[in-house]
Amino acid sequence: MFTHPTTQTILQPDKIQRALIEALATGAVVSGNDLSYQLGISRAAIWKRIMSLRALGLEVSGNAGGGYQLPFPYNTLDADVIASKLSAQARELIADVDVAWQVDSTNSALMRRAPVDHRFGSALLVEIQTAGRGRRGRVWQSAIGGSLVLSLRWNFDRGMSALAGLSLVAGLSVVAVLRDFGIDGVGLKWPNDLVADRRKLAGILVEIGGEAQGPCHAVIGIGINMRIDPATAAGIDQPWIDLHSIAPGGLVPNRNWLAAALLSQLAQSLIQFDIEGFASFTDEQARYDALLGKRVCVDANSGLRCGIAIGVDPRGALRVRGDDGEFLVETGEVSVRAE
Repeated sequence: MFTHPTTQTILQPDKIQRALIEALATGAVVSGNDLSYQLGISRAAIWKRIMSLRALGLEVSGNAGGGYQLPFPYNTLDADVIASKLSAQARELIADVDVAWQVDSTNSALMRRAPVDHRFGSALLVEIQTAGRGRRGRVWQSAIGGSLVLSLRWNFDRGMSALAGLSLVAGLSVVAVLRDFGIDGVGLKWPNDLVADRRKLAGILVEIGGEAQGPCHAVIGIGINMRIDPATAAGIDQPWIDLHSIAPGGLVPNRNWLAAALLSQLAQSLIQFDIEGFASFTDEQARYDALLGKRVCVDANSGLRCGIAIGVDPRGALRVRGDDGEFLVETGEVSVRAE
């Protein structure tokens, strides 16, 4: 039966902040008087809210008598818009699409929820993520409006051991969607980073729960740099890049459209992965492998081992040709860096 995902915009801690962003969303200058009238609060309260948005990383310009302005049009995340643009397949398979104003981590928030019917997935997107997590406990830096942050919970009948390579499948889904939006030159750095011009564009965090032999579930968290503001950039400890830097003409996709396209592609890819496993993605992985042919060093418990990355095996493990022969690196076991 064809179903429609339920949608929910979760109540925000500060509705005035959201309303203020929506009033400035076009990128045009809006006077303090007009904002005060629209929102029903004083000019002083408007100023305080502007300062709070700046503290969250949103660049709001303003000067006496000139009003306030965002440096670019702002697409407020909207669960109804996202759900309406899902593919027919995704609408059947994703039971609910929620948008939150602020959570600690979309992955953590989804994992805390009681699961929906085991036949369906569920998605959560957020405007402000206060404790975003990356692989191996790293912090994911994001500012309000500067990233697309979402998590998708997906249920599998097979056990956890059958989910090897899942982060790569999610990464290939992101690459495919960006390509559809005209954004090329994005590669997949094993096991869960997307890079462009050798700098990090997006990250993926997969967390798995359930039974070893099945059934089980995975929460797939994805964070994509849309526009990185200077304050956020100062807190990032690795080379980074954003969509604004690589999109044709600097035109960043509408976040709602991008989210819907990504959830739709994920639904398609996860069905294929559940049936065929990672082996059916190896050719595509090879086309976008950012480490292929590069010398890498693997910092494992047994010590540092270096060699040439020569792709991945049918289960998604990294293949490395070292001085003493080929060895495999299992997902989640080590960190890898290109020399």
